[in-house]
Amino acid sequence: MSGADENRAGVALTNLDQALFDGADATKRDLVDYLDAVRDRLLPQLRDRPLSVIRALRGQAPFMQKNLPKYTPDWVRRTSVWAEASHREVSYALCDDRRTLLWFANQRAIEYHPTLATVADLHRPTHLVLDLDPPEGDSFALAVAAARLVRQALADCGLAGAVKTSGAKGVHVFVPVRAGASAVDMAAATRAVAARAERLDPALATTAFIREDRGGKVFVDSTRAGGATVVAAYSPRLRPGVPVSYPVGWADLGDVTPADFTIRTVPGLVADRDPWAEQLPAPQALPADLVAEGHTIPVARVQAMHEGKRRARARRAAG
Repeated sequence: MSGADENRAGVALTNLDQALFDGADATKRDLVDYLDAVRDRLLPQLRDRPLSVIRALRGQAPFMQKNLPKYTPDWVRRTSVWAEASHREVSYALCDDRRTLLWFANQRAIEYHPTLATVADLHRPTHLVLDLDPPEGDSFALAVAAARLVRQALADCGLAGAVKTSGAKGVHVFVPVRAGASAVDMAAATRAVAARAERLDPALATTAFIREDRGGKVFVDSTRAGGATVVAAYSPRLRPGVPVSYPVGWADLGDVTPADFTIRTVPGLVADRDPWAEQLPAPQALPADLVAEGHTIPVARVQAMHEGKRRARARRAAG
């Protein structure tokens, strides 16, 4: 076994000294070491949830992998989920243990995107999620301001959430929801929270799904619902410097930047604590009026699709 190879927890790790990806300033070994160091923090976010990963293979463009490849070891737990879009069964991994996580690391899986529901009931998500997506540029401060609007909108209806950096330029707000809420009602409640946040400061926040309609505002994205995935807390991101999606206390959110949290800095921050577990409130019941309001709000993707077709017809009519 060469110096670039190793065996850990029964997993053969290869080519560890190769660069991870262009601009990473990190090797595959750095990725493996990071995931192994934070496994007790990351695995609870992945356990029992169908997993999609973003892989970066040498000489190829990064890609999202949902369906497990044929060479996946038998000991990797998996579940089959019907994919309506492709009309086929997809075999998703369930990354429940160190061995599986290390296998994914050796596959150069950099980002970890679990579903919002567990395999026990894929039609009942466990969290309501708002994704705050600021405009291009150095705009993290805008995402922070919009996250505070979401926090206020939640508080106004008796709910509380926890916040983490997306690991890119935005912020995610997670609201644990008591068991029993359907995916349809969860999605409706998410749309209503987004709309209420927008109403608190329409000069800052927008729910406009079509990018050209956002006018330099922060997009309060309510589409992370139903069968959607969201990058897990503590997951690396495929970006220069390999930042990490990291939990931040509400009081500290204005004092950090996404670049503060990387695969080099995070292991020391979580060595003796789990900030995400500390900050997530207990599961809460969704207020009936919030759900009812959400059902009056069109689904953003569907609305955008119809609007796109309408604009295309108008352009054709105009010559």
